[in-house]
Amino acid sequence: MFWIGTSGWAYDHWRGDFYPADLPKSRWFSFYLYHFAAVEINATFYRTFADSTYHKWRQQVGSDFRYVLKVPKLITHRKCLQGCEGDIQAFVRSAELLGDRLGMFLLQVSPAVPYDLNRVREALLAFGDPARVAVEFRARPWECEEVRCLLEELGTAWVNVDSPRTRLTDWVTGQRAYIRLHGRRRWYADSYSLEELKEIARLAQHIVTKGAQEVYIFFNNDFGGYAPRNALELLRMLC
Repeated sequence: MFWIGTSGWAYDHWRGDFYPADLPKSRWFSFYLYHFAAVEINATFYRTFADSTYHKWRQQVGSDFRYVLKVPKLITHRKCLQGCEGDIQAFVRSAELLGDRLGMFLLQVSPAVPYDLNRVREALLAFGDPARVAVEFRARPWECEEVRCLLEELGTAWVNVDSPRTRLTDWVTGQRAYIRLHGRRRWYADSYSLEELKEIARLAQHIVTKGAQEVYIFFNNDFGGYAPRNALELLRMLC
């Protein structure tokens, strides 16, 4: 099962590109839902939302749609995964209001977090179900066998990242796998070519052969409307 979408959907610069120029912004999400069955919400990284917002998100989509929520920066970048068990549990409680529409949590580990396996382990266990979490590391020391073994032990997904600094891997550390695409030559502002998208499609299929039951794939190259165009092309290749 492939869950393909973009990192966010409410970008003004998508008007007249992905979204019709005359489509009211209040109808953008409905338009997005027509094309995609998953979305990565970055807004939860920056601010908290009332329970009513989670209820609204749940009501807006069917049971065949999945939300991925980015873990708040209070947890990942300010507290650097220390002393944050209560914060994680509060965030999970809110997220679970989405019911079966909740796909995964995206935990982006700040480069400021020192290499400490126990710190990451304790943070993941605080989610209750570590297999529902995908971890994106932003520093080279974490790209090692020791980390892979920890994620496999917990069933947590390693985020296979493509960016100007990082090339895609094919790591599968749980039943769910994750691919995050920031742009290969420029962060957030680079369109993937047809050949590059074919490469990504082959990787996704290969990941399935390695045991992943679900593969989440999100394009974070939102500038220029590249993300939805690339995601639509990948959908045509895989679905």
